[in-house]
Amino acid sequence: MGSVRAVLIDIDGVLTVSWQPLPGTVEALREIREAGLAVALVTNTTSRTRASIARTLADAGFPVSADDILTAPAVTAAHLAEHYAGARCVLLNSGDIAEDLAGVTLVDEDQADCEPPDVVVVGGAGPEFGYAALDRAFGHLQRGARLVAMHRNLYWRTDQGLRLDTGAFLAGLEKAAGVEAEITGKPSLAFFEAALAHVGAGADEAVMVGDDIESDVLAAQRAGVTGVLVRTGKYLARTHRDASGTPDHVIDSFANLPTLLRDLRGSAQQQL
Repeated sequence: MGSVRAVLIDIDGVLTVSWQPLPGTVEALREIREAGLAVALVTNTTSRTRASIARTLADAGFPVSADDILTAPAVTAAHLAEHYAGARCVLLNSGDIAEDLAGVTLVDEDQADCEPPDVVVVGGAGPEFGYAALDRAFGHLQRGARLVAMHRNLYWRTDQGLRLDTGAFLAGLEKAAGVEAEITGKPSLAFFEAALAHVGAGADEAVMVGDDIESDVLAAQRAGVTGVLVRTGKYLARTHRDASGTPDHVIDSFANLPTLLRDLRGSAQQQL
């Protein structure tokens, strides 16, 4: 930990809830920046583009720009370009993320009815995930379309409490159609590799801070990154207790991260 050069940070539930800063998070991120650490905000958020997220966070006082943000839609676009170049895709998502899907051939349902799509792309859940939309996606999968999903999150936290997310619907589609989705966002290894490349750091030089013990923290640890779980956002004691592994570190809030990093660096230097 004495060689930490980069910090990967989930946004929703870690820095903000419903895009409002959690206490002390703006100041903590500024302190991390001033310490010279590279920063990447890594998020499965699929309701906004990178530019929109950056504007919202900057307006709230966070020292970030669009270049600091890596989203599941952006990684999905790269995945589709590499594995399904030129494929016709239908998108099921809540929010406008077309800007981050540059190069992806998106077709609407009228076009899909005339010529079946090659790929069903599933983003974040919302009102659009009604019976008709899910049944259409099921039909495309039965006709041979591949299934690519930006994440498997079961829920996220808003200022109104926990809300149901994509994972609950995705499991049903997979089971009904007899297929397995390709996951492009967290917790996929490819997502963390892209984040490390983004900040120019090795896995042993980075920490990942998140409120989702499975998708953020333990997934990062499987990629060789030090995991830090925060007790904010979607954190629940029962999911912590029943998790598939143990986080490297647990803190009450992102506001406590600068202290943790200083303590770990001091400990590492004493061991040299």
